[in-house]
Amino acid sequence: MTRQGPVTGLLGGSFNPAHGGHRCISLFAREALDLDEVWWLVSPGNPLKSARGMAPLAARYASARAQSRRARIRPTAIERELGTRFTADTVRALVRRYPKRRFVWLMGADNLAQFHKWKDWRGIARTMPIAVIARPGYDRPAFASPAMAWFRRYRTPVASLRRPVRWSAPALVTLRFDPDTRSATDIRKADPDWARKSLNGRSGHRLSRDAVTHRPIGGDAA
Repeated sequence: MTRQGPVTGLLGGSFNPAHGGHRCISLFAREALDLDEVWWLVSPGNPLKSARGMAPLAARYASARAQSRRARIRPTAIERELGTRFTADTVRALVRRYPKRRFVWLMGADNLAQFHKWKDWRGIARTMPIAVIARPGYDRPAFASPAMAWFRRYRTPVASLRRPVRWSAPALVTLRFDPDTRSATDIRKADPDWARKSLNGRSGHRLSRDAVTHRPIGGDAA
């Protein structure tokens, strides 16, 4: 595909809650890949994660809005609107819905390590380029994973995604930066009441609407 129109990085996750680590890797990837912006896909429900301990969507979205302020990052609950649960279905729907945009899938090395368990993971790779961001303790299992064995033939220099030339999927680029040790698990343990605080901290109209679709995010959204 020819690089025309805005180039958007997609970072999917539960964001339970969103934190500075998400912001850090998003800003790093935006600069490294010369992205116009990054969308955070706040998942209604992760098929690979237990629903136990999962805060309501509205609380997770509110935490994402708080962490994305003053940055070219737009959190969105668009998967709820699209009716998709699996990344393979989401990326295809986004490509159809936004034909003038170019997308790059962003994920940590921990996700690459289990990428072969995702529904139609090769289909995801054929839909858009993928950028893998280093994460402490996961590099070895990621690069020894079944998915990486398939991806090796498609490894691409970072510079190829920065140039306004023809680029296509499958393509895998790896990004390395100073790791951020923050995790959502640690935040939940330190502050079990974070979800209520996120909802109470929303300030009116701006924080109650989706940053991409502009549809309302209901306060009781599960």
